[in-house]
Amino acid sequence: MAISLDKLVGLHQRAASVRTERMEILAGNLANANTPGYKARDIDFKQAMRQAEGGRGQRLTRTNEKHLDGGMQSSSAVQFRIPDQPDTGDGNTVDVQTERNAFLENGMRYQAGIEFLSGKFKGMKKAISGGQS
Repeated sequence: MAISLDKLVGLHQRAASVRTERMEILAGNLANANTPGYKARDIDFKQAMRQAEGGRGQRLTRTNEKHLDGGMQSSSAVQFRIPDQPDTGDGNTVDVQTERNAFLENGMRYQAGIEFLSGKFKGMKKAISGGQS
């Protein structure tokens, strides 16, 4: 009987990928907390996972020849965050506490997903070796 790795870990691998992308966006928000006019962004995780299931995504467009291509894909689930507090006057919508909490929660969920994947691989290794360590 053939083992399908995609069936074994596919969903969890895609979730880790979306969480990695979200971590980068949240880190960018925190880094730009004092940048006038910066608009905080976030990912709608459910929408991003639906897109990952379908294998869809948007290619990033190079607007300048000096930009790196990288072949990265950006999720169209990325949205601007609606601020909880009124505008401070400089147009920046980053709420440091909200971003920090989202960053920490996302990191914990990412770590839990990686632990789950690790358990899947350990179980598969044990099955292949016939239960011997």
